[in-house]
Amino acid sequence: MIYRTYQDLQLSALGFGAMRLPVMDGDDSRIDEKAAMEMVDYAMSHGINYYDTAWGYHNGTSELVLGKALKKHSRETFYLADKFPGYDLGNMDKVQEIFEKQLEKCGVEYFDFYLFHNVCEMNIDAYLNPTYGIYDYLLAQKKAGRIRHLGFSAHGSYDVMKRFLEAYGKDMEFCQIQLNYLDWDFQGAKAKVQLLEEYGIPVWVMEPLRGGRLASLEEKYEEKLKALRPQESIPAWAFRFLQSLPSVKVVLSGMSTMEQLKENIATFEEDKPLSSQEEKELLGMADEMVKKIALPCTACHYCVSHCPQELDIPSLLALYNEHCFSDGGFIAPMVVSTIPEEKRPSSCVGCRSCEAVCPQQIKISEAMADFAQRLG
Repeated sequence: MIYRTYQDLQLSALGFGAMRLPVMDGDDSRIDEKAAMEMVDYAMSHGINYYDTAWGYHNGTSELVLGKALKKHSRETFYLADKFPGYDLGNMDKVQEIFEKQLEKCGVEYFDFYLFHNVCEMNIDAYLNPTYGIYDYLLAQKKAGRIRHLGFSAHGSYDVMKRFLEAYGKDMEFCQIQLNYLDWDFQGAKAKVQLLEEYGIPVWVMEPLRGGRLASLEEKYEEKLKALRPQESIPAWAFRFLQSLPSVKVVLSGMSTMEQLKENIATFEEDKPLSSQEEKELLGMADEMVKKIALPCTACHYCVSHCPQELDIPSLLALYNEHCFSDGGFIAPMVVSTIPEEKRPSSCVGCRSCEAVCPQQIKISEAMADFAQRLG
């Protein structure tokens, strides 16, 4: 197992994510405890020492099962991460109640790592609102030794992350973001990594395989990668890309089967970062994959000045591209829910004034109508 130095710790470069544990009969709330415990035992015996769970994973059962599985092992042999569930605004005034319950569910007296969960457009104002006392409470728990390292995870935009860092950055020790070679440019992950580097904050990675999308590719892309590294598996390319980024410390993978776990552990037995040419080929391939589905908006903003509804069309098209490429998902609906009703895709009147000045000749009115329909 590869290890990364973080402060005075040695963390396994591969972290065990407990969001996609094996389940019974397809019911996400019914974790197959026997299979999950066998996976944790195997992970522990093969060098994984970082385990990540959250309040909402598996409808609240992930913390219980992971805590039970880790109970068999000495507390000094693993690092456990949990998160405050700010993705639900109804939790904002319950930080103490939830934190105490999380310790109880996991069966531990402290968390090695604790995060503000999913900082995004929907909750940034609440996270920064001092009346909830979330920031002060978590800092107090750190001072008391019940949180060893405090950080945050983010699915929000660069601007949202910057607001959070401007307020709390001096106390953030790590940040977890969606990072993979597809999202390096598509979701602006490169700019987010650079922002974190400016603050001296190391990167934790979630969705390294983009929910499994990068585990297998179109035949022509797989052939191209096999020609470059004949012995490398397709999923391993995503991990090798991340091994090439100096600020990345832990790569979290949500593994549902023992087979996935074993394959990922085998990949992380060696540090094999990409060459500059390999990285160029991989990112070029990713760009090609995105362009097959995404609309070619360059955010020139000509359309905005001609929209009678004054919609932020480039931002809406970026969200539309994400929603189409991901075939749904929660990111676009989450962000759109924070936009005033009169500025959402459904407010497009189909006048096509924007299309008359679009250099890319995008059929914007059709995209807005389709986006509104997809969002329901």
